[in-house]
Amino acid sequence: MSDAADLDTVLGKAVTILRAFRPDDQVLGLAELVRRTGLHKATVHRLAGELVANRLLDRTGSGYRLSGGLFELGMMASLERGLLELAMPFLQDIYERTHETVHLGVLEGHDVVYVAKLGGHRQAKSPSRAGGRMPLYCTGIGKALLANADPQLRREVLSGPLVRRTPHTVVAPGMLRRQLSQVVKTGVAYEREESALGIACVAAPVFGPEAQLLAAISVTGPTNRFRPEANAATVRAAATGLSSTLVRRERLR
Repeated sequence: MSDAADLDTVLGKAVTILRAFRPDDQVLGLAELVRRTGLHKATVHRLAGELVANRLLDRTGSGYRLSGGLFELGMMASLERGLLELAMPFLQDIYERTHETVHLGVLEGHDVVYVAKLGGHRQAKSPSRAGGRMPLYCTGIGKALLANADPQLRREVLSGPLVRRTPHTVVAPGMLRRQLSQVVKTGVAYEREESALGIACVAAPVFGPEAQLLAAISVTGPTNRFRPEANAATVRAAATGLSSTLVRRERLR
């Protein structure tokens, strides 16, 4: 059940139903939606029907699935859509240079939300997905964002629980703080098997007008062939180019 949903309102209950779906789910039956949401069966049945009528869910023979209407709404999110349109040429340039997995992500709470993920046939197996989220402290793109974020956010993350996702995850606040300071100095952040085993990453922040932190770009590859340091200049140049494009667009408005 989503902590953010208010179960005392109809809207909150509807959001709870939608958020019951996980990335690997295709179809969920009514009983499973009831179990995951903690809502009454009759309530789930009624609200799921209304979500179907509004093209936010589809009804199948075995239950419900998320509808294309949600995708349409997501693609209308103004900030992410405009950012993605401007960023795509830079992301494609990185991919053509590296042929590894390229990400664009934005800051949301204590997480990075992935706006885009580009990868070819040999892309590294990573836990990221477009539209998904990962903790800031254990990903390259998250560290690039966290290092340049509001100091209060950094204090919150460093003082909060740092869950060890792999044996290489940095969970010592002092060590993470030193890494973030280095990110500010060099303009790039690294991850070495901290979110998942077998992958490494290098990332750089993207800024808008008045040095406003907007996003970060990263390239990720398997540790058996990918050397993040060798790709730092490429990622940093792409992030700088996108930042300049965002600033120029704002000046022309």
